Amino acid sequence: MITKKDPSIIQSYLEDSSNLNGGYAEEVVFPENYKEVSLFLKEANTKKLPVTISGGGTGTSGGRIPFGGAVLSMEKLNKISPIRKENSESFISCQAGVLIKDLKSRAEENGFFYAYDPTEQSAFIGGTIATNASGARSFKYGSTRQSVRALTLALANGSIFKLERGQIGAKGAKFTFSIDKTEYVIPVPSYKMPETKNSAGYYARGDMDLIDLFIGAEGTLACILDATLKLNNKPEDILSCFAFFKSEEDACNFAIETRNTIDALSIEYFDSNSLDLLRQKYGNIPAGAASCIFFEQEISKDAEDKVTEIWEKLLSKYGVPLGNTWVAMNKKERQDLFDKRHWIGEAMNEMTKVNNFPKVSTDLAVPHKNFTDMMNYYKEILKDIEIQYFLFGHIGDSHIHLNLFPKTEKEFIDAKRTAMTLIKKSVSLGGTVSAEHGIGKLRKEYLKILYGENGIREMFRIKKILDPNLILGRANIFSYPL
Repeated sequence: MITKKDPSIIQSYLEDSSNLNGGYAEEVVFPENYKEVSLFLKEANTKKLPVTISGGGTGTSGGRIPFGGAVLSMEKLNKISPIRKENSESFISCQAGVLIKDLKSRAEENGFFYAYDPTEQSAFIGGTIATNASGARSFKYGSTRQSVRALTLALANGSIFKLERGQIGAKGAKFTFSIDKTEYVIPVPSYKMPETKNSAGYYARGDMDLIDLFIGAEGTLACILDATLKLNNKPEDILSCFAFFKSEEDACNFAIETRNTIDALSIEYFDSNSLDLLRQKYGNIPAGAASCIFFEQEISKDAEDKVTEIWEKLLSKYGVPLGNTWVAMNKKERQDLFDKRHWIGEAMNEMTKVNNFPKVSTDLAVPHKNFTDMMNYYKEILKDIEIQYFLFGHIGDSHIHLNLFPKTEKEFIDAKRTAMTLIKKSVSLGGTVSAEHGIGKLRKEYLKILYGENGIREMFRIKKILDPNLILGRANIFSYPL
């Protein structure tokens, strides 16, 4: 196993897309096989050395940034196994350090489709499982959790075990199982999870599967070594479109109707400020456009004309002529639209560097029935704000991001206050405080709003059972002591 203590090498593992500052570590280790992971964790556990598991550095919650101890980098565990079929389903197994883009390419080369589609294609598979990440196409296929069929995990004490979905279920609100002759009894948390897309805290349902406890646990319960993931058949084609609307209200109403009537793959929303950002690079945005919806639908060649006609009628209903759309019907054109969509995020990241202040962001989703109330509340809160902001995201899932870009200390304080107000509103409407990016180190105070102090203590009791020396993912999800 390779170990690096050079500060210049360590530095690159002290940052991610959260822009969280102040991280530090004694060393970075690079295991090349599972035995090396096991031996390293066993030694770290004996020494009570904090271990932060490092993925691709694309997270926005600061989860991979260490504050002491060692960094366990998964980048050399990057093998992909051949696709296999079981009955009518297809699966692929890969190690935690495999990049999303490489997994997707391997699937597509063999006629399959991995549905999870994050903005950052360099994310590690292990990281997306650790946060139960989702992305645009979760509207149809759900979050990463829905794809996971098995995990190979390493506990803090170095024990390695494989866990398959359906293998261990909760009985009497607890799990009972043995690993390396050690028996574990883990209670299922009693708090109620929001009925929305969610990546906040430990999964908890009375009849849950044990594998779901580790998905979304953000490296606090075990180290993910590999995963078996369900694949879908590759669609014949995908219709992708940017549709530009005269008002944000029309765009939202179009999205709501689309969500309820069309078998869309993704439905994304961008407000007027996001369009202004897009105009900086792309000048062919229709004049008078105040917002836009990006949508996708899987199509077959036989149904292409019929599907296109349905979308045309719906767009016309909301005052959008075909001239006010960017449409892609093949891979090259679709990549061009993705580049435009992803450039918005890239431009925002650049703004953070220029402002020299961290952006303040929310990751909120509410039940569909309460989405209009939440959007109206956004507008009410933001109408007089002087801080630059962008409202965008996965409107099909009733999941919208707000990114605030303060330029002064006062604006930074005001931005955090604004975010907290919106977070409390989301929870009051039955929503979550983190729909896809996890809690990490930056959103811990939000989790208390969602589950309360008792909920946090229930999570901590589970961690103490699986990681009694509290070495894994220290300061992720909650802080010690409680």
